[in-house]
Amino acid sequence: MSSFDDRADAFENKFAHDAQMQFKAEARRNKLLGLWAADLMGKTGDDADAYAKEVIKSDFEEAGDDDVMRKVAGDLGDKASEADIRAKMDTLMAEAKAQIMDEA
Repeated sequence: MSSFDDRADAFENKFAHDAQMQFKAEARRNKLLGLWAADLMGKTGDDADAYAKEVIKSDFEEAGDDDVMRKVAGDLGDKASEADIRAKMDTLMAEAKAQIMDEA
């Protein structure tokens, strides 16, 4: 195999790995967001975990974060503004990535 083929394979492998890590980070962020929102709604234990799973599932409705945002904002109502939710999503994405890196 030529060095060009080796480099192409390496780039493909890196792309696949990066995509997988991004997917895991977004799912983890959505779980953490769901737990945060559940706490604001007064849910605990199994109810909080079930709500977090609903938030994770909501991310599969369309590409991007808008589906998650709509779900959480709709459920929270006036308990948190859209700006607060988006800021929390950003903070939790950094936390999710750190958690995944620690696990690797």
